[in-house]
Amino acid sequence: MKKLLLSFLAFTFATAIFAQKKAAEVAKFNVDTYDLGKVKQNVPATATYIVTNIGTEPLIMTVTPSCGCTASDYTKSPIEPGKTGYIKAIYNAVALGGINKTITVKFEGIDDIKTVNLAGEVLEPAAYNAWAAKSKIINTDEKTTVKIKDDKVKTETKTNTGATNKVKTKKGKKVVEKSVVKK
Repeated sequence: MKKLLLSFLAFTFATAIFAQKKAAEVAKFNVDTYDLGKVKQNVPATATYIVTNIGTEPLIMTVTPSCGCTASDYTKSPIEPGKTGYIKAIYNAVALGGINKTITVKFEGIDDIKTVNLAGEVLEPAAYNAWAAKSKIINTDEKTTVKIKDDKVKTETKTNTGATNKVKTKKGKKVVEKSVVKK
């Protein structure tokens, strides 16, 4: 009986020691695949992923794009429990065709690796302009600003036509969306 009890305790102890947290247990992403849609060749496209710390300890991440055609910036300071950080990926749209890029996210103290993806299609300028005209997309040059404070995210996109689109989210849910056109 002692051997059985000792074996059971050894098994339980070994399982507890080798049990590792998964990335999904400490971080939640607003999206796993960001679809850039149609992108004009030679015009960089930006995707911003919002990362929420759903764990109980501060979260430190390291971000690595899959190739040199994608640059990234991200929250380098610890993300406190319940708070948000960001990963900003900028795709250099030089090569024509489909976009299928991977960004690897590693969390300090977690063996599991999280990957997020960029998708879309790069069109030559004439084809993009024809598509944009057909789709009634007036603006092809935009500037997007993302501001993160606590659990609130504010995204503002300004176009060369004077239109501004503002989106506010709180705890991952859209609370306000407003479009303004200057005359």
